[in-house]
Amino acid sequence: MQSLTMHPCDLERAAPEVLACYPTPLGLRSPVALGNLGGFSGAALFRIGDADGALCLRAWPLLGPGPERLTWIHHRMQSARGAGLSFVPRVFPTSDGRTFVANASRLWELQEWLPGSADFHERPSVRRLENAAVALAALHSAWDRTAGTTQPCPAVRRRVESLRRWDAFAPTTPGDAVTDPTLHAVAQRARGLLPRWQGQVRPWLEPWGNRPLALHACLCDVWHDHVLFTGDQVTGVIDYGAVKVDNAAVDLARMLGSLVGDDEPAWQAALAAYRSVRALSCEEEQLARVLDVTGTVLGVANWLMRLAVEKRTAAEQEAVARRLETLVRRVAEWETKMPLAAER
Repeated sequence: MQSLTMHPCDLERAAPEVLACYPTPLGLRSPVALGNLGGFSGAALFRIGDADGALCLRAWPLLGPGPERLTWIHHRMQSARGAGLSFVPRVFPTSDGRTFVANASRLWELQEWLPGSADFHERPSVRRLENAAVALAALHSAWDRTAGTTQPCPAVRRRVESLRRWDAFAPTTPGDAVTDPTLHAVAQRARGLLPRWQGQVRPWLEPWGNRPLALHACLCDVWHDHVLFTGDQVTGVIDYGAVKVDNAAVDLARMLGSLVGDDEPAWQAALAAYRSVRALSCEEEQLARVLDVTGTVLGVANWLMRLAVEKRTAAEQEAVARRLETLVRRVAEWETKMPLAAER
């Protein structure tokens, strides 16, 4: 399978050409290649400037969003900025008014480089968690004003499809398909945990399959590394590549599961903070718990499927090993907390 991180030299050569498509003085700056900064999407990032007013130039991966979808994403980001949300990166237009450039078989975008660090796990606090929930609620409120509709939650359908893929994949793939030493041990642990939990996923999801809920644009991948803090304040929510129309519960599940796992008092504090800005129904709270626990199980399965077919650098393998270890550790803890998980 083709690597999603191919041709870094070609991208470095293309970056100045891309910048030349932007108005002066944006197009005169020098890009500094950063690789993918530990991300898993295959995007290539460049930093432009090192003080106030720094910019981020991104080359989307080969399998990233196409022109129509990327334009739609940028419109959502612009509408959020227009609502006064400074933690959403500003997207800069090119000289001809578009918000992306096609070059080196990639789509490129130029955004504001937001301040802050994704350091919640190093400096956890209730105040920071509440501020993250408030920021998410404010973003949902901005997006709820456009394209609101009522339908069954798409995230439920996506999880059912992920389970179907795993059910087809697991019996046909050797248990030791992941051979890299960095990943082998955690992959084996993951393989051992999944049989017990994959059977729970469908019953958890079934009650939500046809239940109509309010839909609007959601981030759909808002996790620990995408929430930037300066002190206790959220100063950046980054990476909008997964934005799609869904229910707010999908973002609450992804963010809270990533930040605080199964810490029930922390969940309650975050949900209360969210409700202080935007209404959240009991149904949506329940669905957030379901999407969190099923997303964790299927996250393990999805990584095993990806690792069996994708080629990654040593640095990427270490990052994936840490991510998979976090998921596996959480599922393993459920072995002693079965009633808690079963109630979701």
